Amino acid sequence: MPHPVKIISPYDLTSGDPFPIDLYGQCFLAQGDSWFSIGAIPPFKTSNVLEELRLERGAVAVNCAAPGAVLKRMVESVKAPNFANQLSGKVATRWSAVLVSGGGNDLIEAIGSPPSAPRGQRLLLTPAERGNPPDAAGYLSDDGWQTFSVYLGAVFDGLMDLRDRGINKQTPLLLHNYALLRPRPASAGAGFGPWLQPAMLAFQVPDPEWLAIGQLLMKRLGQLLSDLAAQRTAAHPGAGPIQIIDSQAAKLVLADAGSSGASGDWANEIHPTRAGYVKVAAKWAEALDALPDDA
Repeated sequence: MPHPVKIISPYDLTSGDPFPIDLYGQCFLAQGDSWFSIGAIPPFKTSNVLEELRLERGAVAVNCAAPGAVLKRMVESVKAPNFANQLSGKVATRWSAVLVSGGGNDLIEAIGSPPSAPRGQRLLLTPAERGNPPDAAGYLSDDGWQTFSVYLGAVFDGLMDLRDRGINKQTPLLLHNYALLRPRPASAGAGFGPWLQPAMLAFQVPDPEWLAIGQLLMKRLGQLLSDLAAQRTAAHPGAGPIQIIDSQAAKLVLADAGSSGASGDWANEIHPTRAGYVKVAAKWAEALDALPDDA
């Protein structure tokens, strides 16, 4: 029978009475954004992937995630010392796997660039630049996507370098893409969000195109993460495997157009409901249950 994952903080390992992680069959180090932490205010309005994980073996996850975190700040040792120290620092442990939820907030920051920004520094085209595009791709800036791809590639390599320079060089590292979503006026509360919908309005994107653009952005991000993983694996064949969990295969039910609250499998514009996270967590469970006992 599958068991919930015990979630603890890095401080539980360094306190006067450290948590006994060696009693668990699998021990994970987790880092990430709101999909691993808090996706709504108040937090009980939704859940996260780690909370909904159910695994065949007893498992503990040391969670370093924080809402709103971008991948760059997740791997900078100055801003994320707990993660860096536990992965490859003086207090590092040989983990069963490293779990990362990242790249989504980097995309959110990029799409927030205003129409006044140079074309190579934003993801959307202005009305004058795009004319009458035949499809969702015609609303996106290829120059801006190239800039974003180079940026995320450098950050991704930084994450891999952090893993590979210590005792976890052979440790599997698992990331995920993000489920297909609909831009809409649904915030997380307390002034957080919405995130994509303001960009649609700022660039005067017609409402009927929002869904296709939102889905295309998530697909492109997922493909970029897969490409980066493949490139890194080819360049460093002696390092541990990198796996991308396919959240899009979980087939979350889309929110209704124009809805401002929980709808379908979505608690707000970019965070699933508990039921949505259960679907995504099931995809993670398939991969984590398949890890060998000595991973």
